[in-house]
Amino acid sequence: MYERNFRTFVKELSEKKAQREFHMKDAMEQAFLRLDNDISREVMPEEDGKVDPKTLSVAMSGAVSCVAHVDGPHLHVATVGDCQSVLGVLTDVNTWTAKKLSVEHNADNQSEVSRILSEHPPNERDTVIKMDRLLGQLAPFRALGDHRYKWNKSKMEEVAVPHLGEKIVPPNYHTPPYLTACPEVMHHHLTPRDKFLVIASDGLWDLVSPLQVVRLVGEHMSGKVTLSPFRMPRKNMRIADINKLLLQRKEGLEKKPIDTNAATHLLRNALGGTEYGIDHGKLSHILSIPDELVRLFRDDITITVVYFDSEYLRHCPP
Repeated sequence: MYERNFRTFVKELSEKKAQREFHMKDAMEQAFLRLDNDISREVMPEEDGKVDPKTLSVAMSGAVSCVAHVDGPHLHVATVGDCQSVLGVLTDVNTWTAKKLSVEHNADNQSEVSRILSEHPPNERDTVIKMDRLLGQLAPFRALGDHRYKWNKSKMEEVAVPHLGEKIVPPNYHTPPYLTACPEVMHHHLTPRDKFLVIASDGLWDLVSPLQVVRLVGEHMSGKVTLSPFRMPRKNMRIADINKLLLQRKEGLEKKPIDTNAATHLLRNALGGTEYGIDHGKLSHILSIPDELVRLFRDDITITVVYFDSEYLRHCPP
């Protein structure tokens, strides 16, 4: 089934007429929405009238997402839900600043709250968002999947209820869809001062702030060079430039990290960090909590760190 649907998708792309103007924002939005529609469509009964429990389970489950697309100096970030992306920027005075390139789609985002309330009748105002959750259940206000908040009621009763029971239909379910998979897309023009991008799920941001994250990755960058032998970055360097590199390496020795991977370094500090450094006892304790209990202490954590080539950005065309 997946192979057949993928072939259909490729065929449709090949037959689509090329547009005179390409817009990355539109392309990213369509990619998210097409994936979400495919998840929903794949649940529909086969010729024998049966529903596959696996595809139904996928459609009833949900996921937030943050996707970054880099094309030369152009960075586009598409976000659905409460994950975040943060740019690490090095200032003229060599201090780190954090630039958020996404917004969370949850009850803390007032414009998102207003959007959802405007999409439903006034008599649902007290039920559509309850206890800071969508229909009193879902924390993110945008997500892939989670079609139990998107399908109309008759489709829910036909496809989902016979297999999962009446409780699969949320309370006060009157005017679906309540949830969307359409991402919010932001564009940023990269400069040589933009050193890296951190994309992470809310499990990380619950524990450390964007500025703390940027500082940790920045310190890791300067310390990481000491984990490998010194090499000249280019030929015919001046003595002054070589001396500058050696001084930077000497400074980095004071910050020599345990981890060669920046995402692991972030995870170690998020879970075991204290104001006095890493508490390995705390870290071991959190990592050894059984799966059925761990969500009481922390959310799932996914981290990606993307580095930018400053020399390339300095010389690349706009």
